[in-house]
Amino acid sequence: MLRLASGTIRGLMLLAGLTLAGCGGGASVHMRSAPAAPVFGDAQPVSWPGHSPAGYPVHGIDVARYQTGIDWPTARAHGVTFAFIKATEGGDRVDAGFADHWRQAGEAGVLRGAYHFYYFCTPAEVQARWFIANVPKERGMLPPVIDLEWNPQSPTCRARPAPEVVRSEAKTFMDILEAHYGQRPIIYTDPGFFERNELVRFAGEEVWLRSTAAHPTDRYGVAGWTFWQYSGTGLVPGIRGPVDLNAFGGSHQDWAEWVAERSI
Repeated sequence: MLRLASGTIRGLMLLAGLTLAGCGGGASVHMRSAPAAPVFGDAQPVSWPGHSPAGYPVHGIDVARYQTGIDWPTARAHGVTFAFIKATEGGDRVDAGFADHWRQAGEAGVLRGAYHFYYFCTPAEVQARWFIANVPKERGMLPPVIDLEWNPQSPTCRARPAPEVVRSEAKTFMDILEAHYGQRPIIYTDPGFFERNELVRFAGEEVWLRSTAAHPTDRYGVAGWTFWQYSGTGLVPGIRGPVDLNAFGGSHQDWAEWVAERSI
C-alpha cells in the first residue's frame, strides 16, 4: 500500500482510505493565490491515451546541473509552481547546479525540494549524512526526495542488489532524513525499477512516478500517486533547452493542503 494522491477527493488519501492528518500552517504563506496555469511546450509531444497531464492544474519541474541560466521568475509566471532540485549523489557528490538553483528558485517564490540520487555501492547511512550536510533545513521547503533507479552509465557503481536489500537500504536512508528534516522523504522511481524491486511493498510511502507515454495508473498498476513526471523534453519559458515536467495529482485545494501538511 503506497501513500498516493487522488484528484477526485478533497485532500490526499491512502489506498486503504486513511486521510492525511489535518493541515498545519507552516507553508501556507506560499499559497496566497492559486498557481498559474502551465504554459508549457514539448519537443516530443505525446498523444495521451486516456488521462493526460492537462487534466491536472498544478505543475512543476525537476532540474540539475544540465539546466543552466534559468529565469525563475519567468518560469514561475508560466506555470512552474514547484521544483525538485538535484542536490547530491552517492556519498561524495554535490550537483554543480544545486546552490544556484536552490537560491534562485526560492527568491522567485517557487516552492522547492531537494533530491538525492541513490547509489547502491555506498551505505545508506553515509548517503543520508552526505545529503544532510549539503541540503539546508529551511522552513517552507518541500520534503526531500530519494531517487531510486539504476544507473547503467555509472563509471563507479552499477550494482543491482536484491529487491529486499534495495527496500531495506532505502528505508534506512528515509528514516535518517525524516528524523532530521521532520518530513518523510518522497520516493521517485521509474517503471522498471518499481516492478523489479516490488516497491508496491512500501506501505504508506509517498511516490513520484515517471511515465512519459501513459498515465501512471496504467503504467504502474496502482490507484494513484502524488507527483507524475510526464515528460523529459518539456519546453518552458525562461528555461533554455528541455526540462522534465511534472504534475501534482490533485486539485488546487489539494495542493494547498498538501503543501501545508508536507512542507518543512
